[in-house]
Amino acid sequence: MYQSRLHAHSTSSLGQILDGFREYLRLLARLQLRVKLLGKVDLSGVVQQTLLEAYEARRSFPTTPDHQLAWLRRALANNLIDEIRRLKSRGYRQVEEQSLEQAIEQSSARLEGLLARDQSTPSHAAMHQEQLARLASALCQLPEDQRQAVELHHLHGLSLVEAGQHLGRSREAVAGLVFRGLKRLRSLLAEKEGRSA
Repeated sequence: MYQSRLHAHSTSSLGQILDGFREYLRLLARLQLRVKLLGKVDLSGVVQQTLLEAYEARRSFPTTPDHQLAWLRRALANNLIDEIRRLKSRGYRQVEEQSLEQAIEQSSARLEGLLARDQSTPSHAAMHQEQLARLASALCQLPEDQRQAVELHHLHGLSLVEAGQHLGRSREAVAGLVFRGLKRLRSLLAEKEGRSA
């Protein structure tokens, strides 16, 4: 099972397990950046650095799902801060260095809200950890306009009107994108669940 393999922390499987978090971390990183910065920050590089640090810390890497996710979120926040500081040093004066760790925690909580989190036992926590990775991967498979609408409304917490202003669409158009995006997400997650069963 996934969790028992993670507890083993064998060198070969830890790399594969951490790779399962790549899309989840990329999603969290993307949610923290203003639109102006998305093309300037190398999200793949930031995520790769985070996963590399986790792999290098394999002897002290946490063994419980909640602690693993917390560790990865902290490392991701630190790496994003470093990348933003590099942008500032290159003359991007309007880059704001916010409390990224807190912002990542808030985004993660919204993401978990889409899954209706229940972690009453360690096995529930392990299943939840896998579901987060699946959700992040499924979001990447949505058409771009649906993905943006779902992320803006459900993960950034924008109203349909605010999301519409950001996307240059009417409230009704955004509502349709969100509806279709969530419907497709449920279908993708059900497919992934069926494959892993």
